[in-house]
Amino acid sequence: MTSEQIKQLLNDAFNPELLEIIDHSAAHAGHAGAKSGGGHYHVTIVAEAFEGKSLVQRHQLIYKALGDMMKQQIHALGINALSPSEETKGSL
Repeated sequence: MTSEQIKQLLNDAFNPELLEIIDHSAAHAGHAGAKSGGGHYHVTIVAEAFEGKSLVQRHQLIYKALGDMMKQQIHALGINALSPSEETKGSL
């Protein structure tokens, strides 16, 4: 369910051209973060909102969009956030 929640929140916040979410939680079973219920995810997102933003700013925008999910449902989040112009240059 959490992957779908992440997808919905990021779609609502960024209307991305591309959004891929990979759930790596099963690979971390037994890990301290997994015991508390937090999942491990990787997000690749291409959105106009990232144009001209630094890597830190992009991550901050994503964390803000995910809000309280970052406190419990998400233990680890890998982020590949690109603007459309970067994606067309083959950065993916």
